[in-house]
Amino acid sequence: MDQSRQALFDDVARHLGHRFDGELRIGGNYVPAVRNGNQVYVSGQIPRIDNTVMVVGRVGAEVSLEQGQHAAKICTMRALAILAQMLGDLECIDSVLRINVYVRSDAEFSQQSEVADGASAVLYAIFADAGRHTRTSVGVFQLPKGAAVEVDMIVALKPGR
Repeated sequence: MDQSRQALFDDVARHLGHRFDGELRIGGNYVPAVRNGNQVYVSGQIPRIDNTVMVVGRVGAEVSLEQGQHAAKICTMRALAILAQMLGDLECIDSVLRINVYVRSDAEFSQQSEVADGASAVLYAIFADAGRHTRTSVGVFQLPKGAAVEVDMIVALKPGR
């Protein structure tokens, strides 16, 4: 029997060594996710666990590629946790349509796509083919709280959900 998406989510969380079942704080006058028809748009998520940003700095300088990928995984798990809280579970998601991955990069760093591979790996691990998505990865000068990575996401819901 195939594992549920929640079980797969829990497996990824265990592998990362973090829990994503607590309150996910949003700072500002916006919402963490908004639904429009059968699509849900998730606000950008940084690699924060509770009140701690787990990976800060510039990728390619004080943050390694592997640490950047780890940050992208945490960001993606936060986005999925927001979706699970909003929708009740992850089973109602038909597919992941798009992610944007922002990488706080050193001036010479050009592996933003490889950092984004961390986010894509999480989505495929939980959703299999339904987790295949379009993606943009860009290098930026600064991100909130000094985070190394930020990820936002758009998903499509199953009909009737």
